[in-house]
Amino acid sequence: MIGGILAVLCIAIIGWTLANPGSYGSSRAGCVTVTVPSTTGGGLLHACGSDAKAMCRNAFTRRDRISLLTRPQCRLAGLTPAPSSP
Repeated sequence: MIGGILAVLCIAIIGWTLANPGSYGSSRAGCVTVTVPSTTGGGLLHACGSDAKAMCRNAFTRRDRISLLTRPQCRLAGLTPAPSSP
């Protein structure tokens, strides 16, 4: 019974977390917010302005998991890198 209650509680917390991203909100207008896995379940990376541009530039030059999670958020914020010339 206790296991069932804990499972329902965990599902409720996960649902609330997904529905309510917190004070940072979603990525837009030059600000990037990325939810990444961490030892506590999840963490937020958030940056605006030049910090967000640097974060996105790095995300598009690397292939690690964090970079792959960051790329879609950079696109939402309008911070995709310029295409390289041939």
